[in-house]
Amino acid sequence: MNELVENIWDGLTGASALDQANLVLGVAGVGLMIRRSLWAFPVGLVAVTVQGILFYRTKFYADATQQVFFFGALAWGWWHWVRAARRDEGAAAPAQELPVGVMTWRGRTVTLLVGGAAVAGWALALRNWTDAVMPWRDAFIAVFGIVAQSLQAKKLLENWPVWVVVNLVAVAAYWTADLAYTAFLYVIYLGLAVVGWRTWAGARKRDGGGAAPTRS
Repeated sequence: MNELVENIWDGLTGASALDQANLVLGVAGVGLMIRRSLWAFPVGLVAVTVQGILFYRTKFYADATQQVFFFGALAWGWWHWVRAARRDEGAAAPAQELPVGVMTWRGRTVTLLVGGAAVAGWALALRNWTDAVMPWRDAFIAVFGIVAQSLQAKKLLENWPVWVVVNLVAVAAYWTADLAYTAFLYVIYLGLAVVGWRTWAGARKRDGGGAAPTRS
């Protein structure tokens, strides 16, 4: 246990300024997203930029490229959330917040099937053409991280359970690889995802529950 604590402490104190900034920005961005604040988007844009630089410097080019997608999804989500806000007709009421939506069962099924196929294709490509140590883990986290980010940009509740699963896989993978510090960071994101799920579900109920939009 002492060795585990020391590993985590060394990671926290020995990380570069850019690594520490990445952690702070990441946690702040998720925290703001839980509160459904538009500030989550500019903070998130900075966070994925920093993350991309870190991945590029360490020659994780696929992960760095993934941050480009995240950047685009965040930019689109920012625009979507702002555009969807509307004013009551003929009234001076403040703009309404885009309500939390849920997917149809058809949308969920298609998302899982397409995501699963993408994971299989990506993992096989990694196994055959690279020296990736954990191709299936890498593929799962990459594909369903993209899925979760896309659902979040649409303000769909299902983004949080997807993040929960992604983070659980990451924690298990890094723990078994003896990367205690990295696993610790994903435990933080896992906890935030659980809080986000509960908070958005509560917001949907307050918005009318079943009256809240169902989107594919």
